[in-house]
Amino acid sequence: MRHGRPSSGSGRAVERWTAIAALVLPVLGAGCTSEAAGLPAADLVMRSGRVVTVDEALPEAEAIAIRGDRIVFVGSDEDAEAYTGEETQVVDLAGRLTIPGFIEGHAHFMALGVARLQLDLMDTRSYSDLIERVASAVAEAEPGDWIVGRGWHQSKWEPPPEPSVRGFQTHSALSAVSPDNPVLLRHASGHASFANARAMELAGITADTPDPPGGEIIRDADGNPTGIFVETASSLVSAPYVASRAAMSKEEIHSENLRALQLAASEALSKGITTFQDAGADSETLALYREAIDAGDLDLRLWVMISATVPDLESVMQAERVVGYGDDRLTVRAVKAYADGALGSRGAWLMEPYSDDPGNSGFNTVPLAEIERVTRLALRNDYQVCTHAIGDRANHEILDLYEAAFAAAPEASEDIRFRIEHAQILDPADVPRFAELGVVAAMQGIHAISDGPWTPDRLGEERTRERAFQFRALIDSGATVMNGTDAPVEDVDPIPSYFGSVVGRMNNGEVLNPDQLMTRMEGLRAYTINSAYGAHEEGIKGSLTVGKLADIVVLSRDILAVPADEILDARVDLTIVGGKIAYTRPGP
Repeated sequence: MRHGRPSSGSGRAVERWTAIAALVLPVLGAGCTSEAAGLPAADLVMRSGRVVTVDEALPEAEAIAIRGDRIVFVGSDEDAEAYTGEETQVVDLAGRLTIPGFIEGHAHFMALGVARLQLDLMDTRSYSDLIERVASAVAEAEPGDWIVGRGWHQSKWEPPPEPSVRGFQTHSALSAVSPDNPVLLRHASGHASFANARAMELAGITADTPDPPGGEIIRDADGNPTGIFVETASSLVSAPYVASRAAMSKEEIHSENLRALQLAASEALSKGITTFQDAGADSETLALYREAIDAGDLDLRLWVMISATVPDLESVMQAERVVGYGDDRLTVRAVKAYADGALGSRGAWLMEPYSDDPGNSGFNTVPLAEIERVTRLALRNDYQVCTHAIGDRANHEILDLYEAAFAAAPEASEDIRFRIEHAQILDPADVPRFAELGVVAAMQGIHAISDGPWTPDRLGEERTRERAFQFRALIDSGATVMNGTDAPVEDVDPIPSYFGSVVGRMNNGEVLNPDQLMTRMEGLRAYTINSAYGAHEEGIKGSLTVGKLADIVVLSRDILAVPADEILDARVDLTIVGGKIAYTRPGP
């Protein structure tokens, strides 16, 4: 089986950035140089920059010209004059790094917006910090109202929670500050939930409630629920919250969803994301996306995976499949499946038990037979399969499953580009199989620095060194590696995730696996052309190439050249989508 890969590129490591803000102005009275050259004037010309194209045919340039939503010229400032007319808008890049728009390779679009409407726990530093925030929310709520939030992570707290069971906090303090309001707080990973006594009471959860397949209710020594629900068990405690929303009118729900969409899009654009690969949506959500696009209210581009859990999946796949809807604002031709949970909740499916939880090897959250059924549907309907697999056992099983599916339908699988989402822990023997099978590794550099400090606790030093975050090994084997953030699990900002893949320095000052880092140019490719390739979109985006969509980002600092410690200081000055300025950083 032969599979294409995105072409390679390079860039000079020369520092040319400046703190001067962009000067955006119409060129008036400059003479109609475009007509003199016999060329139609461009709508927008960007000049005097360090333009890194991620296109090996012309790796660097000074200027770009755009007409409509497409790039019509990439080259020198002098040659760009031929595209500059009286009505042309000009951006003076003032030496700043200009690159293709970031493509968020794996995140959750609506969940990002919804998280901004709920209690934000991402930066909680301790269990007492979480309790204080919940207490404040309770003080402002009506009795009986649900307190819902997301973002806590017990392994990032100092000091660790006490009392605890298997490293997780218990609900006693949470129930004490909210005796009358049910509380439901999702783990940062989205693979566990924390509930108080009132929420568990409404859900009918007792010591006698059995664990569901693919999940676990964490219990104390007496068998009583501690308030922690891992993987599929989360649905048990969330059921009454979901039911409570049934009382909302359709208009209220629709208004809330539109608000979440707008919040997610605004945040993504402010961080230089021009295409967002949305890891799981249903028909109702897709209808919302089309509505926003039809109304002209969505500058961002969306590439969406249908959730494999939707009822009557094949009918939904056939009804929803679309490529380039609304001037390339929406593409739906992938399906999202789940093989396991997350490392932070100890739900990732491992070949050997967790070092800090010896009786537990994680969970296969969806039976492999069901994922196999999904792959058959996908191949029959020309869909990519994007399977969540974090643990080494999960990755191994999915590679086996993909290989069997390709062998059974060789014509349908030619260059189909199935993906594994996360690929966080890999058996070394499985690393070369990605390239051999043409499977794309949709990874997240931010996890290497966010999860890195406690990964050795979960896996032990040897397994961590041999199996965790194998960016370099995958690239050297010939695999295509993408980057993303998994937002709202992490901040949707590409810069820290880029930093995680090319520098890898964690908050403790250490680098988890320094021999697995990407080069800076590889890191840029992972966020641009590789992510486009992972979506069959490298022909229209991912590099600054004549004829491609004019999706462009201007950064305040040159992340390809500045000292490593300064990469995280880079900010997005301009985000351009389809030739239109969608975001300008406030400032002088």
